[in-house]
Amino acid sequence: MIGFLGEYEVTMDAKGRFLLPVGFKKQLAEEGAGQFVINRGIEACLTLYPMQSWEPIFSDVSKLNDFDPKVRQFRRYFLNGATHLELDSAGRLLIPKTLMEYAGLEKDVVLVSAVNKIEIWDKNKYAKFFESFTPESYSDLANEVMNKVDEKLKS
Repeated sequence: MIGFLGEYEVTMDAKGRFLLPVGFKKQLAEEGAGQFVINRGIEACLTLYPMQSWEPIFSDVSKLNDFDPKVRQFRRYFLNGATHLELDSAGRLLIPKTLMEYAGLEKDVVLVSAVNKIEIWDKNKYAKFFESFTPESYSDLANEVMNKVDEKLKS
């Protein structure tokens, strides 16, 4: 399993291309290292999946019950805009215009590790996301989330 660490600021050109930072390139598995799927994130960002991370998720989504209306709704949202990307010869990725518009990406972008995938944020939106976060609210969130993990491990 791929596990990303790091946060990198990059600049997109007028066509929507950016260089994938060396720090992330080094963390990719060699097999299929330049192959990705990008789609809308849950928040106002994009999610970049290396193929190694995307394939098991897509397989799971493909096995869901087509007759369940919630499954169809989830698939439509989750797969909406999903696009195969490949690093070009210069090590750049080209983000489709519709996805750039969804995330409000213009020029200054932040790439953020999200365990087995990378989130792509507009730099200003990413900063605003953290402005409302206090040390206390972070502590409360960490306590709540990690206690759930603890409880799950004990059962």
